[in-house]
Amino acid sequence: MNSLVNAQNFDFEGHRGCRGLMPENTIPAFKKALDLGVTTLELDVCISKDHQVVVSHEPYMNMLFCSKPDGSPVTKADEQRLNLYQMNYDEIKRYDSGIRGNILFPEQQKMATYKPLLKDMIAECEAYIKANKLKPVKYNIEIKSEEKEYGISQPQTVKEFSDLVYKEIINQIPPERIILQSFDFNVLKYWKLQIDTKKYKRVILSALVENEMVDPSLEKLGFNPDIFSPYYKNLIQRRVEMCHAKGIKVVPWTVNNVEDMEKMIAIGVDGIISDYPDRFKKISKK
Repeated sequence: MNSLVNAQNFDFEGHRGCRGLMPENTIPAFKKALDLGVTTLELDVCISKDHQVVVSHEPYMNMLFCSKPDGSPVTKADEQRLNLYQMNYDEIKRYDSGIRGNILFPEQQKMATYKPLLKDMIAECEAYIKANKLKPVKYNIEIKSEEKEYGISQPQTVKEFSDLVYKEIINQIPPERIILQSFDFNVLKYWKLQIDTKKYKRVILSALVENEMVDPSLEKLGFNPDIFSPYYKNLIQRRVEMCHAKGIKVVPWTVNNVEDMEKMIAIGVDGIISDYPDRFKKISKK
């Protein structure tokens, strides 16, 4: 592997565990990612009706891979009704997340599994790391939040959502091993305020963007985050250099092709988020 990558303490992140290989955002996926040597587990969290923090990308049951308790597939028509924020966790856990596989990821192993609670996911991963004498990893936790969904598929306020997540993680993981990311800059602003006023311990903050440029994003955010995390296809070397000049690391998402991984490394990124962490080892030596 590129020696420059090692010198940078390059961050290899498994997206939703390892979505290309195992059912996304499930404990088996996170354990597989650990076996593959990721340095960070990337995941998403939503909130249930009974205020549990659930590991899930969507705040609903996704028709692509979720199955009902009777084994029948979730349909497109079911998705709106199966809003996690309107379901208690006991009900959520009865839905399967992996037995059907995912047509978008043909290499994904089919298995019976479910959306775990964040606290259970962390506990199992930490125990797995210890039992297998693996290096500690970071947890890159995305708060799935959109202004138009406040009070509908998520708590009414950013404060409530954030406080629930913070309480779950801070007693299980040292703050220096926590990355908190979001596309919703209201979330990041709230976390920054809590950190600045010492109500939260300091964690790493990452600004997720898709098409936005560096300066407009930072202006909208109102502070320099620790990490700028753009869609990799919209990233060029000049933007990486702009971030580095401001002391901001750059970690693009979701880079699945080995050639694209090499391109990202060549323009100087600090890490890569990928559905296929097994492919990290295929990056050619320079």
